[in-house]
Amino acid sequence: MKIERTDKEILIRIPNSIDKESVQRIIDYVRYQELTSKSKAKQEDVDKLAAEVNKNWWEKNKDSFLK
Repeated sequence: MKIERTDKEILIRIPNSIDKESVQRIIDYVRYQELTSKSKAKQEDVDKLAAEVNKNWWEKNKDSFLK
């Protein structure tokens, strides 16, 4: 693996012997870090929102699972 930093970005070279799924997990994590790096949300607020979304989703979809 080779890591190179330029003025605008970090370049990471990974050997193609690494499986695609592992590389995708790394990319997903880096993307998450990029998207959340400037967030001012508190974890407590995120947890409440996630619980609300899950509850609403379950209410709309539970009949499909409980038949």
